Amino acid sequence: MASFHYSIKSGKKGTARRHSSYIQRQGAHSAREDLVYASHGNLPTWAGGDPNAFWSMADRHERANGAAYREHEIALPSELTRSELIELAERLAQRLAGTKPYQYAIHAPEGALGGIENPHVHLMCSDRIPDGVERSPDRTFSRYNRVNPDEGGCRKDSGGKSPIELRQEVTAKRKLVADTQNEMLAECGHTTRVDHRSLRARGLDRQAERHLGPLMVKELGEGEKAQYAAYRAGHGADALPAAVEQ
Repeated sequence: MASFHYSIKSGKKGTARRHSSYIQRQGAHSAREDLVYASHGNLPTWAGGDPNAFWSMADRHERANGAAYREHEIALPSELTRSELIELAERLAQRLAGTKPYQYAIHAPEGALGGIENPHVHLMCSDRIPDGVERSPDRTFSRYNRVNPDEGGCRKDSGGKSPIELRQEVTAKRKLVADTQNEMLAECGHTTRVDHRSLRARGLDRQAERHLGPLMVKELGEGEKAQYAAYRAGHGADALPAAVEQ
């Protein structure tokens, strides 16, 4: 059943290349078998089409107190086929990243309850906005020069924005993600829809669903697992198991 989950996280300098390997299931993460698809876009010429090269340079040259990347983590509708998930992830990446360098990977691990897959996408975006000026790796991540842009780095998308403006951007992105998913669901003939608004904003008087980690799942009895799986799948369970309601 389609459900809305969207989060944005900042990645510190020195963590981008490692996180890129994680979402691509490379190196120490290669034993994981849940990778569905990975792609990238808008990389500068010097990266040679290799996102690992781009993130390595971000780790090396980004300002010490600057974010090397922003990660958008988005739950994808389980109703969609593999090819439809890839098309949806590509649309989300292009609409959220715009012209900025990005990389994404779709994971579909099997859920701990009911064996239902949990498809989601990890989208890594640089804050650096390309402006048509060819720069070296170190210049790309240097401070932006407002007077002479070609003598400084690429401007950062987050630069100079107030907390209110940043909150408004997050709200707009949440709506964009929901609208894009609903667009894809409609195109693929599904009637289910997702909603980015809170339960209160939708006028719904019920408890928000809690995410259960692996440790909490292990503590549930078999009956509670079945009840929670039915609740997640929308099969008419009246309430969450008592062990989950807190």
